[in-house]
Amino acid sequence: MTQLQLFEAAHNRNGTAIVDATGEHGYTELLDASARVAAQLLGDKDDLAEARVAFLVSPGFEYAATQWGIWRAGGVAVPLGLNHPPPELAYALDDADVAAVFVEAQLQERIAEIAAQRALPVYSTVEVAATPSTPRSLPDLDSNRRAMILYTSGSTGRPKGVVTTHAQIQAQIDALVEAWEWSADDRILHVLPLHHIHGVINVLGCALRVGAVCQFIGDFEARQVWRCLASRELTLFMAVPTIYAKLIAAFNEATREEQAAWSAGARQLRLMVSGSAALPVPTLETWEQITGQRLLERYGMTEIGMGLSNPLRGERRPGHVGEPLPNVEIRRANDRGESVDDDTPGEIEVRGPNVFLEYWRRDDETRSAFRDDGWFRTGDVAVVDEGSYRILGRNSVDIIKTGGYKVSALEIEDVLRTHPLIDDCAVVGVPDDEWGERVAVCVVGNSVDLNLDDLRDWAKQRLASYKAPTLLQVCDELPRNAMGKVQKPTVRERFTSK
Repeated sequence: MTQLQLFEAAHNRNGTAIVDATGEHGYTELLDASARVAAQLLGDKDDLAEARVAFLVSPGFEYAATQWGIWRAGGVAVPLGLNHPPPELAYALDDADVAAVFVEAQLQERIAEIAAQRALPVYSTVEVAATPSTPRSLPDLDSNRRAMILYTSGSTGRPKGVVTTHAQIQAQIDALVEAWEWSADDRILHVLPLHHIHGVINVLGCALRVGAVCQFIGDFEARQVWRCLASRELTLFMAVPTIYAKLIAAFNEATREEQAAWSAGARQLRLMVSGSAALPVPTLETWEQITGQRLLERYGMTEIGMGLSNPLRGERRPGHVGEPLPNVEIRRANDRGESVDDDTPGEIEVRGPNVFLEYWRRDDETRSAFRDDGWFRTGDVAVVDEGSYRILGRNSVDIIKTGGYKVSALEIEDVLRTHPLIDDCAVVGVPDDEWGERVAVCVVGNSVDLNLDDLRDWAKQRLASYKAPTLLQVCDELPRNAMGKVQKPTVRERFTSK
């Protein structure tokens, strides 16, 4: 199904598409608003012909209308991060070489000067909303056209623009619709950023694809989220581990009456999903105790959408991310591109209609990301345990090479989080002349009673001795990006900058 067919499908939906602070908005209203956006962008042109259009719009109806409008005009949508500082906004505008900017009225000051410096036209969502709806022809959309550029988190360098076509976006959505049995009867609460794959595809894209309801509540506030979960109106909820941790903390501070109501309401949902970062087993277990919901973990990234998922129906194993999604090919390979046995760590490689087209204007990096036979190299290392993938970490970030051993930072973190004095932690490899890398850990916890010798003794009772940390720092909080992922390079700098 092409994106044009997606819009055509919306014509057959009579129900509510978006609920936000401004009220309920139907699919007919979404089509009308997106057509006005498209007309404003086109002006006297017949087709934007893949011109990039950046947009800075809060999650909600205006976001969806703007995204669809850019697509319907034949443009490439470039969503910007709401909380990004001016240099990052400027970087995206320059790197994507955008032709125009769409901005929410309340956010115009954030982007006006940056756009003016580049002589970029700026369109206001308020102005478009006030424009009378005048029917006009919109360009035909070939499914192989470029549709969107999402920027990677930048955890290993300057962000790269990941380009996907309409067909690739549709493949990413359809795989999840099939695997998680989305339907028009679903209603999902959206609490994620909308410049990352998780919020754009997994939540908003899937909901609009099937004619479901996508509900927004503005800025995240744990008690408000709990009230929504307890409303018995929702069927789906998706979040990152840090959000689940915040919800657990709010639950622990609530009254017994609130806890009872929240638990009972949350039990009614048919599916809750966790992703974008590793889910600590204690968080999974606590959430299940509170809500009766065993979180479904999955694996994906900006370049592929989602690739692996625990089953909707069946056993969801802690620390595992399941099996390949429909129409997604996945293998694990060594450095030579040869498939490896299940119990041998290998890099996850992906091939299929869901895989991105290119890194924007980075031909060399695009070529190096793929093998000659079309397999995309994710950089993530995994083993397969009874058919289910278990992520060990990234080649460059979470795989530590110390004393001839390959060590998973995620494995060590999972164990250290069970220590009574550790609330959270991040493990990194620090360069060392003797060992290659030393295992270093930055912990959030009780700095008074925690010392390295005791921690090593404790860890060596639970891990091989070469996995026990040899460097320790205590911090108030771990550095994270907008999706809750720990910024490992920043953690490493705390050990190397001294």
